Amino acid sequence: MSENEKDLTIESYLEFLRNKKLMGTKCKDCGAMYVPVRKLCIKCNSTNMEWIEMSGKGEIAAFTTITVGTPFFVEKGYGRNKPYCFSVITLQEGPMVSGQLVGVDESKPDTINVGMPVKATFLETELKGETRVDLGFEPI
Repeated sequence: MSENEKDLTIESYLEFLRNKKLMGTKCKDCGAMYVPVRKLCIKCNSTNMEWIEMSGKGEIAAFTTITVGTPFFVEKGYGRNKPYCFSVITLQEGPMVSGQLVGVDESKPDTINVGMPVKATFLETELKGETRVDLGFEPI
């Protein structure tokens, strides 16, 4: 099945992530792009959408360092003594997407800057015998 034959669903988006591809949708009418997937363009209200592969390159629009995490991050070993960073990234293609920021010193957030160039990375975690793949970003 080709990319554009896949349903415009979060499950398809997550399947692309598992295959280490960052995909979004593009409105065929006005050109607006979205990550993750959208079935409806919020700019022109069109449903004429298609899958598009993103470069994965962008820059940090916002970030935070977290010391009290969700159960998922606590299970991965993060906590008060080992913080993690979460970020909002503006992709080169225009959409904004969030993901864990890796390859930075989480204990020194003053070394991380809005505007810092980053690239997508695919973070694999073993959970209950299955591999989970999440979107992350790292400095270029």
